[in-house]
Amino acid sequence: MNDTENGEVILVLNAGSSSIKFALFDATCSPLARTPLWRGKVDGITGPNPVVSENGGDDQPLTLDENHPYHDALGYIRERLRTQLVGRSIRAIAHRVVHGGTKYSKPVLIDTQVLADLKSYIPLAPLHQPFALESIEILLQTRPDLPQVVCFDTAFHQTLPDVEKILPLPWSAWENGLRRYGFHGLSYCYQSIALAERYGDQARGRTLVAHLGSGASLCGMRDLKSVATTMGFSALDGLMMGSRCGAMDPGAVIFLMEIWKLSLERVSHILYHESGLLGISGISSDPRELLKVETTEPRAAMALALYLRRFIHEAGALVAALGGLDMLVFTAGIGEHNAAIRSRMCAGLQYLGVELNETANQANASVISTPASRVKVVVEPTNEEWVTALDALRLTEPANHREGVERLTGYR
Repeated sequence: MNDTENGEVILVLNAGSSSIKFALFDATCSPLARTPLWRGKVDGITGPNPVVSENGGDDQPLTLDENHPYHDALGYIRERLRTQLVGRSIRAIAHRVVHGGTKYSKPVLIDTQVLADLKSYIPLAPLHQPFALESIEILLQTRPDLPQVVCFDTAFHQTLPDVEKILPLPWSAWENGLRRYGFHGLSYCYQSIALAERYGDQARGRTLVAHLGSGASLCGMRDLKSVATTMGFSALDGLMMGSRCGAMDPGAVIFLMEIWKLSLERVSHILYHESGLLGISGISSDPRELLKVETTEPRAAMALALYLRRFIHEAGALVAALGGLDMLVFTAGIGEHNAAIRSRMCAGLQYLGVELNETANQANASVISTPASRVKVVVEPTNEEWVTALDALRLTEPANHREGVERLTGYR
C-alpha cells in the first residue's frame, strides 16, 4: 500500500575502499519495498579505470578527478539522483559504517560528535571506515539540512556472550575496547528477518550463515541471534578471503616485522591486500578465475584448497559452539552465485549429515539440500541496503509510527 502524500525517498550509500554502492527506496511505501526504485555502483574509484553501473546494467566508463575521486564519485551520484527524484524529496541518507566500537550498538543520526567518535574507530577498520566517513563528511558540509543515519556492521553481534568477545590478552585490553566485535552485521540482520519469514521455526534452531564475498565470515545463530562469529577485532580474522589472510598465527606477523624487517605499513598492506586467494595463487582474488585454471596452475589449486580447508575449520568451530547444526545458509556474491564452491564446502560438511541436491545447487535454488539431509542447506540473497533504509526509516519516523518498523529490525 502506498501513501504518496509526501513523496519521500531514502538514499542508501555503502562506501568501501574502492566503490560506492547506492540505492533509492520509496519511504512512503508501507511496508518498505525490498526492491529499490533505483540502485547502482561506482567501482574502481581509486584505480585508473573507474566504472559505473545502474539497475543491473553493464559497466560504463566514468572519469573522476584523480586528486578527489570520492568527492567526484559522490557528485556523479548526486547528479544522477536528481534525474531519479522526479518531484520527490529526500527524507534521509543512510550509510553503512563498518565499526561502531563499544559505544554504538544501534543506528544513530549523525552529528559532529558522532562523526568524531567514528573517526576514532578508523584503526579498527582501515579498509572501509575512512571512505564511509568521507562520504558523510562531504554531505554534512554540502547538505547539512539532510538527516544522515549510520548503521553499523558490528551492531548485530551485540548478543555475543562475553566469552566470545574477549581476547586472551591482559585484562586491560578488554577494559580498553580491544575485543572481538564481529562484522557483516547488516547482512546477518537481513538474514535474521528473511529466514524467519521463509522458514519460520526451522530457522530458529542452530543456524550457520556463510557470508561469502570478497570479504567473508560465518555467523552462528540461535533463535536468529548471533552467538558466535569468525571475524573478531578486525575484518582480517576468521575465513581466508579474496585478498585478506583470515585467522593465522600472530607469530608470523612478528616474524615479518622482526626478522624480515618489514614496516608496520607494509605488513598491514600484505595482510589486507596481498594475501588470501590472491596471495597464494598469484593470479586472482576471485574464485571464479581460479576455478578456470586450477587443473593447470598448481598455485591456483592450492589457493582453492586452502580456502575450502579454512572454511571447514571455521565452520566446525562454530558448529561446536552451537552444539550441532540444523540449517546452513549461503549468502553474498560467492555464496549466492558460485555453485562449485558451495558444492565443495558442503562435501566437507558431510560428516554433519549435509546432503546436497546438486541439480538444485547448480540452479542456485533457494533450497539446495536433499529431503534426506539432516541439515537444511539454503541460498538466501542478502539485502544490506534494505536493512539500512529500514533503520533510517525508523529513526526519522514520527514516534507513533515506529513500533512496526522496530518490530522488523529488532532495534529499540
